[in-house]
Amino acid sequence: MRAVDYEAGQVLLFDKPYGWTSFDLVRKVRGLIRIKKIGHAGTLDPLATGLMILCTGKFTKRIQEFMGQEKEYIAEMTLGAVTPTYDLESEPQDFQSIDAIAADRLESMLENFRGPILQIPPAHSAIKQGGKRVYELARAGKEVKLEPRPVTIHQLDCLKIDESRVTLRVVCSTGTYIRSLVYDIGQALGCGAYLSGLTRTRIGEQKLSDAWLIEAFEKSIKG
Repeated sequence: MRAVDYEAGQVLLFDKPYGWTSFDLVRKVRGLIRIKKIGHAGTLDPLATGLMILCTGKFTKRIQEFMGQEKEYIAEMTLGAVTPTYDLESEPQDFQSIDAIAADRLESMLENFRGPILQIPPAHSAIKQGGKRVYELARAGKEVKLEPRPVTIHQLDCLKIDESRVTLRVVCSTGTYIRSLVYDIGQALGCGAYLSGLTRTRIGEQKLSDAWLIEAFEKSIKG
């Protein structure tokens, strides 16, 4: 089997494991291929899974190219409560009844979020404000005020409704926070919602179905 020249440059697709940070994956792969020059083209939160693109060697120049491409996600939205982080990194609170949320009302509300929209990023995010990550400020109990940002939701489809859980397919521009999208949908419905599951399935033309599981990649390296 021909040795792969990672210094010359490679584009590697991985399915990030649940619970891992994006840097955990980079660090693991760096240790396996024994190369310092490696980076990723877009983070995933620890509780998300799915496609991450890693570039090595001279191909790290392509990171910005990949980061600018549209993304596709499968998201699970739980209705009837909110969380401070907009996902399951914090405990649900402010429980509301969802008895009046019918499928046709949900579909009608989703139409309001298709196309160009203004979105406020989560206070618990890695955006910098005053030289600090805003999640650090939020965790310290300090008020975080972020300005709305323009993003585009190219496609937003309801795939499944199972009582309080709704499965969505989202195709969006770079810079979109799925946590914020879910939170905003919950606010529009009047019952609250939080992100209870997320998988990134595509970045541009790169697909999750072509990605390595880290265990299989490690086995291929170690033989």
